[in-house]
Amino acid sequence: MMEKVMSFMTDSVAPKMNKITRNPYVSSVQDAILTSMPLIFIGTIGTILDTIREAFPSFPNCSGFATFSFNLISLFLAFLIPSFIMEKKKQRRTRNQAGLAGLALFIMVICPVIEEGNFTIAFKALGAGGMIAAIVTGIFVGFVMSLFGKIRLFKEDSAIPDFVTVWFDTLIPILVLLLIGWILTSVIGLNLLEVITSFFAPLVNFGETFWGFVLINFLAMAFLYSFGLSTWVLYSVMSVIALTGISANEAAAAAGMAATNIHVYEVTWIMTIGGGGATFALSIMMCFMAKSKRLKLMGKTCIVPSIFNINEPLVYGTPMAFNPILMIPMWLCGFILPCITWVVFNLSLVPIPTKVFQMWYLPKFIFAFFSTGSIRGTLLAVVLFAVSWVIYWPFFKVYDNQVCKEEAAALEAEN
Repeated sequence: MMEKVMSFMTDSVAPKMNKITRNPYVSSVQDAILTSMPLIFIGTIGTILDTIREAFPSFPNCSGFATFSFNLISLFLAFLIPSFIMEKKKQRRTRNQAGLAGLALFIMVICPVIEEGNFTIAFKALGAGGMIAAIVTGIFVGFVMSLFGKIRLFKEDSAIPDFVTVWFDTLIPILVLLLIGWILTSVIGLNLLEVITSFFAPLVNFGETFWGFVLINFLAMAFLYSFGLSTWVLYSVMSVIALTGISANEAAAAAGMAATNIHVYEVTWIMTIGGGGATFALSIMMCFMAKSKRLKLMGKTCIVPSIFNINEPLVYGTPMAFNPILMIPMWLCGFILPCITWVVFNLSLVPIPTKVFQMWYLPKFIFAFFSTGSIRGTLLAVVLFAVSWVIYWPFFKVYDNQVCKEEAAALEAEN
């Protein structure tokens, strides 16, 4: 049975998933979000500094770190996505113009109010609240710009400078884009931000359910990862759910209401103790308890990266990927830990995060404290680590004994 599953994943699922990941539109969204990560990290610094302010009220308010970084993420994506699409479509010469067109159309989409010389935008639309609209707008702009990119008004050997030819080559597609935006928003009167957000609301709402939370995290953290497929395969979908959720939680807290969105990175990353599949327990076992020389050496190599939640050396070097003995506990952790986590937060045993905290590379017991703003977050991380230890232990013992026998057989063959 296990061989059939592995064969199906290797021969059928993996190639298709890799093909989707390499699609210029999908990969451009992924690259745009990843490019924006430093700005998201900067928003996290404000969260850390605000913990100082809670102890010392005279300490300056550091919310500006998030205001001008994470809370502008939709603007960043509106520019970056069409720019990356043009690059991946081998039309690099017009990538900057595509990015500017993306910004222009996105601002049209979020329906600013212009009265008596004042330009007013709902600030949440510039942050995660407008993220879905920014992604859709960016993809549409990239599609139109790449479509017209094949048309050149001047020959390549023209004496006219390149930057001038780019001006004329991009005039028509940008005009088409802005004309479409103007007709939909000003003439027809559609609020495209609401239309796009409503269209994708079922996806976000499903992600916030128990089964949505468990299934998405199981696939990303464990199942696909165990077949050598990176978590980044689902990163676009996860980011829409998680970043929209934390933005809503932040707004709710500011309005004096209770936060309700559990599916946010500030929660899901508590579960990845040592990396996807919660492998920190396994790295400790290999480093300090393995009888096999190979596993002990692997454990010593992987223990430090695992502390900072980097487990690619462990997953691909042990190897865990395509290893039935270690894949099963990884799947169990990927299913059981999200179940426990969702129930704990749903019962308000741990506060639901209301501030951006994206420093996933911190040791999880520290990360959990800052992401939840409570020592109860750290206690949850301890419980999840203990559960992962119990899950991995019997499988580790079986695999360690198997490798010991292999090493003994190899030594005997040499002699």
